[in-house]
Amino acid sequence: MQEIEVPIVINEEESLPQYCSEFAAGADAKANITENMIIEPGASALIPTGVFMEIPEGYEVQVRPRSGLALKSQITVLNTPGTIDSDYRGEVKVILMNHGKNPFVVTPKMRIAQLVLASVVRARFIRQGTLAATSRGEGGFGHTGV
Repeated sequence: MQEIEVPIVINEEESLPQYCSEFAAGADAKANITENMIIEPGASALIPTGVFMEIPEGYEVQVRPRSGLALKSQITVLNTPGTIDSDYRGEVKVILMNHGKNPFVVTPKMRIAQLVLASVVRARFIRQGTLAATSRGEGGFGHTGV
């Protein structure tokens, strides 16, 4: 598995994102809070991680939900996947959304999201009058069935 160095600044060692299994694609990000935060049903909250990154040019970090939180508590990352661009130097923060029926408690150092390093290919958008025809055409939003 290829590894790329991503310099980070953290205030405490516990904030370091960690891969929790040998072949994990995402490193867990933790809530950098000092007291519990409650996210009410239907509400969202911005959770700091205490992590600042210098993402190499040509890469992004995607912020993705943790599957266990989604399954057990209906907690997800609102703008999935969130994108952290290589020129951003601020603190990584995660927008958690409570789709459940019960309040959700975010505790200090709780693993709240996954960070996935991904390579970026930029498009060169070219204006033209028409697009090549395909058998699908303009069909979308379930046109092939549910």
